[in-house]
Amino acid sequence: MEIKIRDDFPLLQRTVHGVPLVYLDSAATSLKPEAVIEAEATFYREVGANVRRGAYELGAEATERYESARAKVASLLGARPDEAVFTRGTTEALNLAAWALGETVIGPGDEVLVTEMEHHANLLPWQELVRRKQARLSAVAVTAEGELDLEDFRRKLSPRTKVVALPHVSNVLGTINPVPEVATAAHEAGAVVVLDAAQSVPHMPVDVRELGADLVAFSGHKMLGPTGIGVLWGRREILKDLPPLLVGGEMVHEVWLDRATWDDPPARFEGGTPPIAQAVGLGAAVDYLQAIGMDEVRRHGQELTALVLDGLLFRPYVTVYGPADPGARGALVAFSLAGIHPHDVATLLDREGIAIRGGHHCAQPLHRKLGIPASCRVSFHVYNTIDEVRLFLEALDGVWKALG
Repeated sequence: MEIKIRDDFPLLQRTVHGVPLVYLDSAATSLKPEAVIEAEATFYREVGANVRRGAYELGAEATERYESARAKVASLLGARPDEAVFTRGTTEALNLAAWALGETVIGPGDEVLVTEMEHHANLLPWQELVRRKQARLSAVAVTAEGELDLEDFRRKLSPRTKVVALPHVSNVLGTINPVPEVATAAHEAGAVVVLDAAQSVPHMPVDVRELGADLVAFSGHKMLGPTGIGVLWGRREILKDLPPLLVGGEMVHEVWLDRATWDDPPARFEGGTPPIAQAVGLGAAVDYLQAIGMDEVRRHGQELTALVLDGLLFRPYVTVYGPADPGARGALVAFSLAGIHPHDVATLLDREGIAIRGGHHCAQPLHRKLGIPASCRVSFHVYNTIDEVRLFLEALDGVWKALG
């Protein structure tokens, strides 16, 4: 299966510094299969019209393809199509959630509860919200093992808590958080639960009903889809009470010179021309993943994660961050080499054709908690292989020999 899958990804045919590319940075963005590239190009070649506007065949066909993509995304999540809002990505989806909840449930003295493991995209919008509303931001601690401190969560959860925001999978630690348990406690306290699922939806089965969160955000480009497209899923009863972040064409029911009434979700949150071709490409990515099976996607990611964990933990010059159990992780591992800056590690690996991430991964507060300025990160998707893990580990030994 690995050989057939790799043949579907054109970028894997290229070389870097004269050697074959080994791409281990899918947590930042995934490669795109030919089916996704062709779906987006075909839309431009064969349709190209705007959606929800023209009373002509091309306009109707564009709308049909756009809404078909929405239905595919909803099916992947175990949700209804009218609960899936298209955005430009996880960041816009979380900004929309924070803005809308700020207008409806947050007031002076209220509290938003986040975690110490947040990506900046699920931290900065809440910082801005509490500043704007004179509310308070608090963060749940992370344990020494890289897990969410549930005792600290229960201590900090209070009747003042109106929103609990957390990642499903940490983009640094790889930790899979116990979202159903958190959501149950948050709901008992009367809080809305917002989930950053950017590192989970692309890699494992996700049923939003079972998770229990109220709003779930993720990006297309991390799940083999195009850039510029993301999703905010919301419970119907939540979405219907939220105001839009962007106002303009095609998101209104009626407009007068002095007032307007909003359309029903999801159109209410999709003002202006949406990312139509990107949505079509995302629909093709969902088709591709479902043809493999999300259980198989998860199994493959766990296998590679277990191999790289074993290899890194065996090397005394390496420090690994996050759970040691690959079953408790997403498909990524962050680590550091004693005395060597992650940027230097990534640069030397790049000379061997191996692309990894070196930096703070848009999680500076977490890196301060870990006592480091940055880390290295390897991450996987369906096109990666066991041989690539071995090549990476061998090249890492070369880095240590050169700089350690």
